[in-house]
Amino acid sequence: MKIAAMFADGSGGTVDRPDPQPVDDFVLVKIRSVPMCTEYKGFKEEREQDAAGFGHEAAGEVVAVAQLGRVKVGDRVVVQPQLGCGACWLCLDGEHIHCQNGRRLPEGQTAGHTYAQYILKPDWLLSSFPEDISYKHAGMACCGLGPTFGAMQKMNVNALDTVMITGMGPVGLGGVINGHYRGAKVIAVESQPFRANLAKELGATVVFDPNDENVLDKIMDLTNGLGVDKAMDCSGASAAHRLMVDALRRKGQACFIGQGGDFPLGASRDMIGKGIGLHGIWHYNLSYFPALIKIISQVGNQLDKFITHQYGMSQVQEAWAQQCTGNAGKVVLDPWA
Repeated sequence: MKIAAMFADGSGGTVDRPDPQPVDDFVLVKIRSVPMCTEYKGFKEEREQDAAGFGHEAAGEVVAVAQLGRVKVGDRVVVQPQLGCGACWLCLDGEHIHCQNGRRLPEGQTAGHTYAQYILKPDWLLSSFPEDISYKHAGMACCGLGPTFGAMQKMNVNALDTVMITGMGPVGLGGVINGHYRGAKVIAVESQPFRANLAKELGATVVFDPNDENVLDKIMDLTNGLGVDKAMDCSGASAAHRLMVDALRRKGQACFIGQGGDFPLGASRDMIGKGIGLHGIWHYNLSYFPALIKIISQVGNQLDKFITHQYGMSQVQEAWAQQCTGNAGKVVLDPWA
């Protein structure tokens, strides 16, 4: 099979690897669509040797199993990110993304990443979806819509809420789709023009520039001086974290989604005085997958706007270069082109 690689000369392309085989509960999935995440950041860095093994988002078809299990040959599945152990309380509770134990691929197998034509995955980390949903759209159940869906489930976002989302990278843009679907008023915060405009197209009520020194005042004016009901940061920027906490109304809730650094948080001023709730979100509980795939089935037009670029995996260098410009929503690879 072919997998994507970054080469020492700064280019990208594909290399050949042995075709994997199903073992025990590890199922062989033929990958049909690969949503790209933050792997492009490594493409921008200098490297001394070739690197391969990228990606954690995919949708595809089960083509071989070693034993009877939760999926069968022919099933269309979303490949859930990460490898939980499957036995701890977190995995059993649907929170495999936070598993402390993890699991390795079967001995001799290397097909554990999604920038590839095939992948091995435990059957319980494959979520089936119906034929009327395309592979391209189903793949958005990973990092496209998944993290902000999990955040909105956690905070019970509804049509009565005003929600602020900082950072309009693909995760934040997916949050706009999720918030708009729930009927919430969405305030987006983004300085990059392409992504700010795309946020408006996807349903944001207003987009503020975080570099505007009056951004907090504008948010408070828009909310009649009360602040937003719910907030989530998808940028990882410390300044965005601070803005999120400051913009929350009393008894509001916020979710940290974007990986980032530290920021000053006052226990009395921020937590106790305002009575706010802060949460860390990486993914969503797997029991919520049916609700997410239902949303995906109903927002196809928005997903087609959200997915701004599509490439064959042989063009992965062009795809990474496009992501580096910032002028992209979600970018998707076809591993067979």
